[in-house]
This record gives sequence, C-alpha cells and structure tokens, in this order.
Amino acid sequence: MNLDNMISDEINSEEKIRNKLILLFFMEKMEIPLTKNSILDICSLENDWISYMECVSIIIDLSETNFIYKTENIENDELYSITYEGRNCLSQLYTRIPYTLREKITDYVKKNKLFVKTAQEYTTTYKKNDDGSYTVTLRIYEPMISSPMFEMKVKAPSRQSAIETEQKWKKQAPSIYEYIYENLVNNE
Repeated sequence: MNLDNMISDEINSEEKIRNKLILLFFMEKMEIPLTKNSILDICSLENDWISYMECVSIIIDLSETNFIYKTENIENDELYSITYEGRNCLSQLYTRIPYTLREKITDYVKKNKLFVKTAQEYTTTYKKNDDGSYTVTLRIYEPMISSPMFEMKVKAPSRQSAIETEQKWKKQAPSIYEYIYENLVNNE
C-alpha cells in the first residue's frame, strides 16, 4: 500500500466518523423517533449533509453498534432513535462536526421539527374499493409506540376526495382527535 492510498483511507475514515456524528447530532436535536425515509430525505436530499448511500450505510453501522436503535410501527416503517451510548459518544466527539454545520442542523431542526413530527405521527393511506370508492385510513401514532393510538377509516367517493381527506387530516388531526377524545373518553 502506498502513501497516497494510506492518506486517502485515513481521510475517508475521518469523513465517515464525522458523518456518523452528524447523523447522531441531528437525531439528538430532533428528539423524536425518525423513519429511515425521514432521515435519508432530510440528511441527504433536503440538506446534502451526508450523501444518500453513505447515509444508508451509516444508519446500518450505528444500529449495529447500538448508537441508534430500531423499532417498527404498524405500517412496518422503521423508526430510529438515538441510544444512551449514542448520546454519550456524541457528547465527547461533537466538536469534530464543524461549528457552522452544527448551526445549520440546529436551525433546520428549529424550523422543521414540528412538520417532521406531524408527518410521522399523523399518517394516512387510501385504497380503491371494488365499487370505485376509496377507503382512507387515518392514524395517529404516539412516539415510541409501534401501534397507532387512534385509527379511523373513512369512505371517500373518488380518488380526489381521498387525496383531499389526506391533506385535511395532516392539518386537523390534533383537533379532531381532541374532540373525539373529550366527547367519548373523557366525557364526565
């Protein structure tokens, strides 16, 4: 092995460590379990903090070393959370992430945390029925719980109506759930 290859391997290794720390830093700042797709979209596609393929590899590596752990929800989405070991590692090495990047990640989380949380907690799916109508399934997930805490199915007359129901659910799920809960469960 020549000197150029050794230097290249060392640089790649340092970059991989920094990218793992970036992912841990992001997950700690988010403070909620994240789907694999959310992690990949945010870290690779929206922000270009880590290349897509590197991010896929890092999720696997961090999971295997118990720096993050995986659970699944009812839709078989993988949800990842940072572990105590991951937080401990990050607390000792976070300065290896450039300050400006830490600031960018922190700013991104401040601006987008609620949107990301809502997108993961208030989900919808729809499927076409034999009669041409659509069944829209509306769900609310509690963080760290793999099954929905609320689920309701609504029949929509058309695909467009199903799509509109999805869009309204994302905006109105908390108030709808609160109304149902207060009138059915907490009604004294």
